[in-house]
Amino acid sequence: MIQDQTLAYNFEPLSEWHDRAAFFCGNDALDAYFRGDPIRQDVSRRVTNAFVLTPDGRSVAGFYTLSPISILSVELPASLAKKLPRRPIGATLIGRMGRDVRLKGKGIGEMLLMDALYKAWKASKLVSSWAVVVDAKEGARDFYIKYEFTPLASQPDRMFLLMKKVDLLFG
Repeated sequence: MIQDQTLAYNFEPLSEWHDRAAFFCGNDALDAYFRGDPIRQDVSRRVTNAFVLTPDGRSVAGFYTLSPISILSVELPASLAKKLPRRPIGATLIGRMGRDVRLKGKGIGEMLLMDALYKAWKASKLVSSWAVVVDAKEGARDFYIKYEFTPLASQPDRMFLLMKKVDLLFG
């Protein structure tokens, strides 16, 4: 359990040294994914990359995953769709993200999101990515809206942030 809030946190790729069993974000599906085999299998199969926020290289304050995704222009707001090709468009998916409930209100969610956006932005310089996409879990939509994510027309819980907006954060 993470107790000292004055610790400096670091982002690291998920490894066997991280104490996944002690992590608890309060969402049963996210907890089962992170604590069990699915995340380890997804990383080893190169389906996703997982990153953890840790104060000590062992305990986990939060985590997120990144992977490629394609979106169709017809799923986007009409003002954007008319400017894009009709073929699938490459984007980056923040597939899962969670922070330990014991750290609620400490800015961990924002730290996770900013690091994920930064890594997506850096990767987009090598492999093009038009946007960052998230699937907002129950109660998380307002968090993403605060950072200017926009819902897809056909799936309001699937949200995106244009990479050109991310450019403004880090460019």
